[in-house]
Amino acid sequence: MGNHKHHKIEIDAAGIAPGRLASKVATLLMGKHKPSFESHQDHGDSVLILNAEQAVFTGKKLVQKIYRHHSMHPGGLKEEPINRVIKKDPREVIRLAISKMLPKNKMRVDRMKRVYFK
Repeated sequence: MGNHKHHKIEIDAAGIAPGRLASKVATLLMGKHKPSFESHQDHGDSVLILNAEQAVFTGKKLVQKIYRHHSMHPGGLKEEPINRVIKKDPREVIRLAISKMLPKNKMRVDRMKRVYFK
């Protein structure tokens, strides 16, 4: 086992689509860019995202995209259009995109804690 120090990587989100940014960030959080990558160990880096509010959306996403989740109770489908999410917190769109691109396992929560916004 070599030296597994977390690096802090800065990424400027200005002018980039949230999904394209998220796939890069997810790779960095998992550590897949490192030769020492092992899927069962978390040696990913920390990522600082700058200018999250300047991310750009392609197509008609601002009008059409809806975030959905279900409480697992009957009638428990909750829907929120993307423009309302952006109004509340533009960083949440990027945070959700990154989270959904990470493997759904015990490491996801810790990896998401290494995502920072400025």
